[in-house]
Amino acid sequence: MSPPRGPLALTPTAFILTKHLTSNKALAPVNRALLAIVLATFCISNLSPAWAQPVSAQIPTLGDTSAMSSSEERRLGDRIAREIYRDPDYLDDPVLAEYVQGIWQPLLAAARSRGDLSPELAERFAWEIMLGRDRTVNAFALPGGYLGVHLGLIAVVSSRDELASVLGHELSHVTQRHISRLMAKQGQMAPWMIGAMVLGALAASKSVDVGNALIVGGQAVAAQNQLNFSRDREREADRVGFGVMTQAGFEAQGFVSMFDKLQQASRLNDNGAYPYLRSHPLTTERMADMQARQLLAAPPPGPTTLTLEHALVAARARVLSNSDVDALRAWQAEADSASLRTLAVPRQAGVWYGAALAASQLRDFAQARLDLQRLRGLVTGDPRAARLARLLQAEIVLRAGDASGAAAALNADPTGPTAADTARPELLLAAQIALQTSPSGQAEAGAALTAITTRLQTWVALQPRDAQAWQLLSSAQSAQHQPLRALRADAEAQVARLDYAAALDRLKAAQAISRQGGKSPQSSNSASSASQAAADHIDASIIDTRQRQVASMLREQTLDH
Repeated sequence: MSPPRGPLALTPTAFILTKHLTSNKALAPVNRALLAIVLATFCISNLSPAWAQPVSAQIPTLGDTSAMSSSEERRLGDRIAREIYRDPDYLDDPVLAEYVQGIWQPLLAAARSRGDLSPELAERFAWEIMLGRDRTVNAFALPGGYLGVHLGLIAVVSSRDELASVLGHELSHVTQRHISRLMAKQGQMAPWMIGAMVLGALAASKSVDVGNALIVGGQAVAAQNQLNFSRDREREADRVGFGVMTQAGFEAQGFVSMFDKLQQASRLNDNGAYPYLRSHPLTTERMADMQARQLLAAPPPGPTTLTLEHALVAARARVLSNSDVDALRAWQAEADSASLRTLAVPRQAGVWYGAALAASQLRDFAQARLDLQRLRGLVTGDPRAARLARLLQAEIVLRAGDASGAAAALNADPTGPTAADTARPELLLAAQIALQTSPSGQAEAGAALTAITTRLQTWVALQPRDAQAWQLLSSAQSAQHQPLRALRADAEAQVARLDYAAALDRLKAAQAISRQGGKSPQSSNSASSASQAAADHIDASIIDTRQRQVASMLREQTLDH
């Protein structure tokens, strides 16, 4: 007797695919029959919880060659990530990224100390979180240690602990090799065939005929069973993720309260805003298991308290996930509500933060300043929240075109839990300010550019995969008439985005300039000229070396296609 079939559900990989299929209008369409197979393979599943195999029957033994190797999985993840970087909805917001990293890095450290994250995977996988400008409550794991987080998830959680429970769960899917084991199950689909199908879906544009085309792909539904996370694997990710998040210092209650939040959403006829429910279906057993573990870990605490810092971060996520004019105006309406003063202080602060950010995006800078004044009055006693308010003020003033005012706001109160010289949000904002500094004081502007260039060079030496920092460094060096260095930094930004072809183009352009003897103005001072010539020679040597390295990476990338 066949097991009963549950409702249709999305797989973890399907989230990013369906996002592209419904929003990316710029990419060229592919053959609709292929699209149908891709959609049927990656986006449609049936949930049959009672017939899952035991965990022990699914974990491969040592030496099992059926699973993908870690290097194969990483290359597959790179291919998918490269397309995500190109999507307009991919977002590298320094404030939100820093907040998520403050949760993610302790989880990684805890996984290593527990032995869940092996030295091999720690070295070979990317362990990178990519933010998506999407209002749905969702997070997903991709091959090779890439994790996606929608802004909608950050907006709906009430604490760091709740977000840590989701990230810990997804991290455990990767450390337990669930993705590669599912892909390799029964050996029916080659890894690169899967990768090609993923890229085919990413290349597809929105089509009104997709529904008819799905009929063609009906035969591919069976292949989907190889990519579904079984209930046993969900329970395993729960247990491992729970241990990781508690060892990382987060409250066990976060796991339980997140389950409660998702359960409440499931009772309200999920309308698509909670895709996490479809890929990670809740069961009474899973919830009872986490509640029992939480009780063993510590006595049940009181209700989750919304902190000022999280309230501001959540407000930022909500505004950035929906830049529609009507939505931005709705923030102003919420701030004008007579009932606002009856809310708890963190919720009031979140509303004022969102209103100020929304007003600035509507270019109503006078209103944004008024909202900021109300916000600052609520956060003065909280250093973390006060820092976020100061960053927002500098961001708004800079958007209004006042670079010197933005610099003053940024440096008004550099005290706090994070040093201004080492924090990424301050660094990148300071770079944007320096690039927009009025040319009225040339000497002062030149000194600011030199200082920020030095800080950016130090940063990318330690964080070579920071594409935004490389791009700002390129702009700063270009403004200083250093074309070789600017092109090299631009190339490194493309490398960080895994676009080796674009990086190679930049490096070849730099080599062409180098062969022409350089285009930058030469000083009349002979000593300065000699120093510049020596610097150009060093830059040219670095560019030649990187050109060979990137060309090799591009060949490997091409062979993987």
